[in-house]
Amino acid sequence: MNPPVSSPAIKVVKSVREQVSAEEWQARVDLAACYRLTAMYGMTEMIANHISCRVPGTTDQFLINAYGMLYEEIDASSLIKVDVEGNTLLNATDYDVNVAGFVIHSAIHMAKHDMDCVAHTHTPAGMAVSAMECGLLPLAQTSMRFLHIAYHDFEGIADNVDERERLVRDLGDNEAMILRNHGLLVVGRTVPAAFNVLFRLERACQTQVMALSCNTKLVYPPQNILEDTYERMLPKPGRAARNGELAWPALLRKLDRADPSYRQ
Repeated sequence: MNPPVSSPAIKVVKSVREQVSAEEWQARVDLAACYRLTAMYGMTEMIANHISCRVPGTTDQFLINAYGMLYEEIDASSLIKVDVEGNTLLNATDYDVNVAGFVIHSAIHMAKHDMDCVAHTHTPAGMAVSAMECGLLPLAQTSMRFLHIAYHDFEGIADNVDERERLVRDLGDNEAMILRNHGLLVVGRTVPAAFNVLFRLERACQTQVMALSCNTKLVYPPQNILEDTYERMLPKPGRAARNGELAWPALLRKLDRADPSYRQ
């Protein structure tokens, strides 16, 4: 009788969901959904750009995409957890975090603990407006939400941590900022809020590019009407539509019909 053969040691690897809190997992699902929606609405530039959200219950940790994945590939498990010092805390992928993405997003997360989500894009319309001396014009109701949008001058590729202080200074208390000769940056108290701002700002830029291409005189409302509209469109407590809360469940249903794998 042959002696029993001992079984080789089996390494059991926990899933990401098993390694994080329920609150963090929900944040991961929402952030992955935000990436998929950004791709669905055509606001991507291959593997570039970033959306991040704070890890619930922390002030120095956030989730961000793996640099090498398309937005349409990102799911809850592939998001990388880092701290504001650049240390990787949890990464289930073979990729790393983009340096410029870390600099831009860590700047906001370090300074604005009331803003849980930060999104940055390089869309054609956003980059076009970022190069216009006039900035974003209040051409339509959607644009008027950004009547007092912030601006940050181009300093080269954003891989210098010294730029973080100036990014925060220029953003101020605004929910959106145009990075001159670069692209768009928005913040939100939640992931749904940030996506809502990003979608609206992108539409405002698209509208401006279209209007300016028509070579015709443009009409502007009186300044008092602009200011009143701006004030009424700001996200505030109790304004579900302005905060992105009303549309978010519908957007998730849209994603689930197309591809629910972002929840994995």
